Amino acid sequence: MKYHLIDKRLFIKNRKNFVAKMKPNSIAVFNSNDIYPISADSTMPFEQHRDIFYLSGVDQEESILILFPDAPNEKHREILFLKETSELIAIWEGEKLTKEKAFETSGIKTVYWLQDLEKIFFEIMTQCDTVYVNTNEHYRSNVETETREDRFTKWWKAKYPAHSVAKSNPILQRLRSVKDPIEIDLMQTACNITEKGFRRLLGFVKPGVWEYNLEAELLHEFINHRSKGFAYTPIIASGNNANVLHYIENNQQCKEGELILMDIAAEYANYSSDLSRTIPVSGKFTDRQRAVYHAVLRVKNEATKMLVPGAIWADYHVEVGKIMTSELLGLGLIDKADVQNEDPDWPAYKKYFMHGTSHHIGLDTHDYGILTEPMQANMVFTVEPGIYIPDEGFGIRLEDDVVIQEKRGPFNLMANIPIEAEEIEELMN
Repeated sequence: MKYHLIDKRLFIKNRKNFVAKMKPNSIAVFNSNDIYPISADSTMPFEQHRDIFYLSGVDQEESILILFPDAPNEKHREILFLKETSELIAIWEGEKLTKEKAFETSGIKTVYWLQDLEKIFFEIMTQCDTVYVNTNEHYRSNVETETREDRFTKWWKAKYPAHSVAKSNPILQRLRSVKDPIEIDLMQTACNITEKGFRRLLGFVKPGVWEYNLEAELLHEFINHRSKGFAYTPIIASGNNANVLHYIENNQQCKEGELILMDIAAEYANYSSDLSRTIPVSGKFTDRQRAVYHAVLRVKNEATKMLVPGAIWADYHVEVGKIMTSELLGLGLIDKADVQNEDPDWPAYKKYFMHGTSHHIGLDTHDYGILTEPMQANMVFTVEPGIYIPDEGFGIRLEDDVVIQEKRGPFNLMANIPIEAEEIEELMN
């Protein structure tokens, strides 16, 4: 891994919090992700399943974590099963975790090789009543591929049909949404790497560059600072491309007078950052572009103030909508009649700002979190309002990552990344 070793106290604490929510005499099983094929002998780069990583820090394929807090054998209260390493594997694939290194990473003392799984699992299953399975219940999930987790669940259910089944995901939704200080530090590192990439662009952009040139500059900077690269597929949208919310082609030339909307950010140690900035290709905003830019920035600043403990996500978005409505009226994009006659389910402001303002962020860019429950301290949210005007050939989105705090107000992990229009112009020139 490119990143520095994470303090194992994080994973020890995460496991302790999880098992505290388990039913008596139950086990919980977590599998790593597969390495997914492309064709021939090509595969996609491995990405660890975030839940086993959250609970163990193990970041390699063919790994299984089992938690059994009531195990009669104390050794079996936390178990890792790993792919056995060898000299041959080390030559062809690189070094895998040894049992000693697995303990150093996770704090788990009992480590078996996968070849011992069936024997140990039989012993465990004769001693427990309930098995927690780990399904994906994220509100945006849409998974068609059968995962390693799915296959494992099919296997044990067929072999041990009399056991009760429980769900890990509701526990993880709550635990993962509230960040430990170690996690916030890792996210701050991801944001700092993102800052380096963005500042690099400000001295690079000029009329005639291509969107993919910017993508290449960012990737260079991210990898140079121990990131694997982008936390999500980057959006680098010049001109009217900015009005396609998930524009990812990044294949057009940036022309004089246009704006470039960029939704680009680095990951670090599997933790995401999420940044949006909009900059002028020529290094200077027009009066109209500046007016819209300042409107978006005002909405972002006001929305950020509302991210406090106890806030309700749905109510927050209603209030942000009111602020955006006022700004759109001021810009002449909507009028009072539009507001008076609006559909409550699709308010007038949605014509120019059609997406949500905030989402949880952490190990996933759209991280776990139960949106019907009040916000809590140490949750981390994005704040990302935008105004999109196809008729005028540009769109503007501004986004930062913000930690909710108990008493001191929201803390912006991206406070050092330039956002004021004047500062961006100064740095570009």
